[in-house]
Amino acid sequence: MSDTRPVNLDIATVRLPISAYASILHRICAVIIWVGFTALLVIASSALKSEASFDDLAVTLQSNFLVQFLVWGFLSALGYYCMGTIKHIIQDFGHFEDKKGGQMISTAAIAGGVVLCLLAGVLVWA
Repeated sequence: MSDTRPVNLDIATVRLPISAYASILHRICAVIIWVGFTALLVIASSALKSEASFDDLAVTLQSNFLVQFLVWGFLSALGYYCMGTIKHIIQDFGHFEDKKGGQMISTAAIAGGVVLCLLAGVLVWA
C-alpha cells in the first residue's frame, strides 16, 4: 500500500484563508460575550442593591483601568461578533459564497470589527 499523504503536519507552516480567521475570531468573541454577560449580570445585581453600591460601581468604571479595559474588551468582542453575524447572514442569502467573495466579505467584517473596537475605546476612555 503506497500512501503519499503527509504523516506529521507542521501546524506552524499551514496558512489558513482569511475567512477561516474571521470564523475563528467570531467563535472566540462568542465565548467572550457569554463570559462577559455572566459578569455583567453579577455586577448589575450588586449595583442595583442600593444607591451607594451604584455610585461605587460608577466610580470604579471611571477610575479603574483594568475594569475599563475589560469593558472595552467586552464591547470590542460584541462589535466584531455583530459584524461576523452580519457576514454570515449575507452569505446565507447566497452572496459572497465563492472563494474571492468570501475573502472580500471576511476582510470587510474584520475591518468593521476594528472600527467598532476603536469606537468602543473612544466610548470607554473619552
